[in-house]
Amino acid sequence: MGAVLGDRIRLASHFLDRGVFIRSMGARGHLGGLAEATLQAVWILEASGMDVIFMETVGVGQSEVEIVSLADAIVLVLMPGSGDSVQALKAGVMEIPDFIVVNKMDHPAAQATVSKIKSMVTIGNGEGNRHPAVVETQAVSGEGVSELWDHLAEHSLRQAGGLEAGRGDDIEGRLLALAERKLGEMLAIEAREKTGFLDVLTRARVREVDSLTAADALVAEFLRGRRMDDDPSCGLT
Repeated sequence: MGAVLGDRIRLASHFLDRGVFIRSMGARGHLGGLAEATLQAVWILEASGMDVIFMETVGVGQSEVEIVSLADAIVLVLMPGSGDSVQALKAGVMEIPDFIVVNKMDHPAAQATVSKIKSMVTIGNGEGNRHPAVVETQAVSGEGVSELWDHLAEHSLRQAGGLEAGRGDDIEGRLLALAERKLGEMLAIEAREKTGFLDVLTRARVREVDSLTAADALVAEFLRGRRMDDDPSCGLT
């Protein structure tokens, strides 16, 4: 993810490797840490027979957690001495990973960062909470990468039927997300063209109705236009 990094800089020595396809794209204003088209891109890669698909988010924080609904395994990568340890204090980040990787394990502050993360993981290891494994790596030398891969392989086996079953279990959520986006696009188009929509928008703009009531009315007008049962309670009174 990200139109500047990805294949253009860090992976320049691999994008021509046999069996490897890399596509970087900006989020273009879409919240959650992923581009809006990421889901469709993943489906295309799966259909093309890709065995392993990596998705990188645009950043980490308390709200960039949309990746958890798309990926089978979540890896949070932190670096000591760069302020990344502060990211570990953000609840949103610590609630989603299956694995936490501390890269640059040869850094003087690496062990302190690992200790801090393990302490936080232990504190949050209540019933129903994730207990991510903490793995140390050195990307330049490759040290620790094999261990991380072994963790990922074991994680896939723990899921019923492996990763393919994980994708199947989440298909409902993915389809609903895609359908929601499509409906939003259709609603936005009609809102600019039909008289009923324009009337609702005008009344909301002058504060004649509140936003929630106006949104319900827009949905009701949309459904009415498709000859579906209209809920009178959704309209304006």
